[in-house]
Amino acid sequence: MNSGKQSYTYEQAGVSIDAGNRLVKAIGPLVKTTMRPGADGEIGGFGGFFDPKAAGYKDPLLVAGNDGVGTKLKLAIDANRHDSVGVDLVAMCVNDLIVQGAEPLFFLDYFATGKLDNGVAERVIAGIADGCRQAACALIGGETAEMPGMYADGDYDLAGFCVGAVERGEQLTGDRVATGHVLLGLASSGVHSNGFSLVRRLAADKGWKLDRPALFDQDRLLIEALLEPTRIYVKSLLPVVRDGRVDALAHITGGGLLENLPRVLPEGARAVVDADAWPQSGLMAFLQAQGNIEPGEMARTFNCGIGMVLAVTPGQADAVTAALQDAGETVYRIGEIIEGSRGCTVRGSVGTWSGRADWEVSHDA
Repeated sequence: MNSGKQSYTYEQAGVSIDAGNRLVKAIGPLVKTTMRPGADGEIGGFGGFFDPKAAGYKDPLLVAGNDGVGTKLKLAIDANRHDSVGVDLVAMCVNDLIVQGAEPLFFLDYFATGKLDNGVAERVIAGIADGCRQAACALIGGETAEMPGMYADGDYDLAGFCVGAVERGEQLTGDRVATGHVLLGLASSGVHSNGFSLVRRLAADKGWKLDRPALFDQDRLLIEALLEPTRIYVKSLLPVVRDGRVDALAHITGGGLLENLPRVLPEGARAVVDADAWPQSGLMAFLQAQGNIEPGEMARTFNCGIGMVLAVTPGQADAVTAALQDAGETVYRIGEIIEGSRGCTVRGSVGTWSGRADWEVSHDA
């Protein structure tokens, strides 16, 4: 019976169930490309299964982590470049798990927007699948939330959740680190996913032309250099970690070298980093010059060219370096562990980072 009153629908309120169903169908093939032992290749249920025994584990400890992309996402949205932020999302999670000695097993994503644009969402999720393949972990599920009024037109947000495993007794806790350990730094691919609130502020204040070639690299657009996805270190690190040749790992994210290295050190151990030990990238030099950023601020805001740090015994340093170089990493011997208060000191000389005279910055945990 028609009462003459307006009949409301969910779609009139801004949510299209049909669009969501089409997205799930479209991303099914992407999800299947990430499958690995322990996971099936289907999505659409209320949860995803994973069998650690099928993955080869006997007595595993599970390690879980979650993260986002931060305001790098806004830069990507404004530039209409959605293909690599999914890699960033995975990288920020899986790189944290390998630091514990854990192999990433499976990943779940959360994509939230005001109005679902399936073309954009598919590009983002294709990036997530790419990141999962790089980390050899399975994308076993996720959530797409269409929430009118919560986000500005065209905006979306991402969150990632990852679970890994390590055999009991083989986890990295940092208590094996001692005076005399060598610090090895693995080169980053760029800014990674931290410090972008400052990057965006500089872009606005200095009027950067993001669609022009970068001053420090005429072969790349500036926006391409800034959005270079976070490097995923899992496949290269896992063999040397499982061989017991690494005593601690630090993922250099928010807080930079100064604040992340102390997180994996025991009391009485201090990291001393020599900023002369690796070349400053053109991108990092550009950011520092554009913002007249002091070395201490650089060392606690950006990764400064080092995305992961290993603590190894002196006797293992050469072998671990060779193994990682064979796996495609660029490795630098960047410092050592000394006796002292738990913390980190970074020091450099003329020509390092800022071109200023000798400098030293410290952080105590």
